[in-house]
Amino acid sequence: MPETDSSASATQPVHAASAHPAHLGWRLFAMVYDFFPALALWIAASAVMLLARGGEPVVPGSLLSWLELAVLWAVTGGYVVLSWRRGGQTLGMRPWRLKVLGADGRRPAPRALVLRYAVATVSLLALGLGYLWCLVDRERRAWHDLASGTVLVRLDAAPR
Repeated sequence: MPETDSSASATQPVHAASAHPAHLGWRLFAMVYDFFPALALWIAASAVMLLARGGEPVVPGSLLSWLELAVLWAVTGGYVVLSWRRGGQTLGMRPWRLKVLGADGRRPAPRALVLRYAVATVSLLALGLGYLWCLVDRERRAWHDLASGTVLVRLDAAPR
C-alpha cells in the first residue's frame, strides 16, 4: 500500500465536489459529541486547580472563580484549535465527516482558528444566534465562519 504524505494533503484544497457546507444539524451533533472530551478536560483542569489551592473552595463571583472559568475556556480552546489545526476536525466532528477549512479550501492559519473559537464562544453566549445565522446564509456560514474566513464542510463518504 503506498504511503501518503499527510503534510502535502494538508495544503491541498478540498475539491467542491467532495465537500458541501455543513448545515446546523451536523454542527449540533458534533457539539454534543465534543461535550464529552471537553468535560474530561474540565475535570482534569479543575482537579489541578483544586490541588493548587490546597482543596479550598472558591467563592462564587470572586476573581479566582472568574480566572478558573477563563482557564477552562482556554483549555477547551486548546483542544478545539489544536484539533482543527492538526486535522481540521475535533473528535466530535469525525463521525459526521465535518472539517474546518479556509475559504480557499486549504488548512486555515492558526490565528484564524483562534479567532473562530473566540467568535464561536460569542455565538453561543448570544443565545446561539451566531450558529443560527447559518440558516440564513446562502453558504451556511455561522458568525465564526464569517469572522475567521473559514467554512465548515461535510465531506462526502469515501467510496467502498
